[in-house]
Amino acid sequence: MAHEIEQFTDGTAAFASANVSAWHKLGTVTEGAMTAEEAMELASLSGWNVRLLPLTATEITADGTTPVEVPQHYATARTHPKTGHTQTLGVVGSDYHPVQNEEHAEFLNLLADESGAHFETAGSLKGGRQVFLTMKLPQCLTIGQDDNIDLYIAASNSHDGGSAFRTMVTPIRVECANTLRAAIQGARSSFVVRHTAGAKARIAQARSALGLTFKYAEEFEQAAQRMIEAEMTLSELKSVVDRLWPVKDSDHPRAKTNQRERWGAISHLFEHADTQAGIRGTRWAGYNALTEYANHVAPARGKTDADKAAARAERVISGTASDLMEKAFALTTV
Repeated sequence: MAHEIEQFTDGTAAFASANVSAWHKLGTVTEGAMTAEEAMELASLSGWNVRLLPLTATEITADGTTPVEVPQHYATARTHPKTGHTQTLGVVGSDYHPVQNEEHAEFLNLLADESGAHFETAGSLKGGRQVFLTMKLPQCLTIGQDDNIDLYIAASNSHDGGSAFRTMVTPIRVECANTLRAAIQGARSSFVVRHTAGAKARIAQARSALGLTFKYAEEFEQAAQRMIEAEMTLSELKSVVDRLWPVKDSDHPRAKTNQRERWGAISHLFEHADTQAGIRGTRWAGYNALTEYANHVAPARGKTDADKAAARAERVISGTASDLMEKAFALTTV
């Protein structure tokens, strides 16, 4: 699992986390919540001064070398947080406008003032080409009687032209490149700002676009509650499984064997797993049986049990089953 957290020659890493260590064990862990300023400082995100530099190429011929200007293109560069040297990050067009890490944090600070959220993680990825900041919301999703799911506001930004400034409401705590991808894929309330001249104004608009009424949380809670109140038979679940993993009569016998084994595992989770206590026989139980199978039970490659466990962990962190889970939710919700 490649976390891609930026690491420095002095042994430190560009990552900070409130209260708990991330799975990669890098960076600084604080006691208690962080302010925006603390998150920026501890994750080495302050003072980068991301800027555009004119871009030139060098033509090499038998007569020597000739510098050639590259019109309408620039190199993005930052002041390295440890060495103070100029470091190039990417190549962008003439309409690209950097969004500084400080502007990124200021935006989240405004959201924190309105929502009561606190800073949870901050970090730099891919040698400074991408950064993220996340806040944990004070309220959580409550599904049924006692199934609580934490919610976060995550904001990511690139300095190499690879992606836009993006904010999202997500149930995933962003700790690395893989969890950032999973948060983006699984986000149900998000806002994207391109790196253009109007980026600052658009970032301000994101506050209202995100809603902060947490419509996503409300809608998901309501959908889950409807699923808890709706019965689901074993045959109904089987029809969902067949649509998620279709197998034709002409398929190889191994595919049919896999189909039988998959259904055996999912039906067992649905009917007997401790994780279904209190919701057994409902459409919410069916959805949970599908997600538990896809993320934790489905066969994983590896020579040893430890290798297989690591592969399953990567499947959860990277969100590789996210498309399947979206389909599963659509097929089980009411």
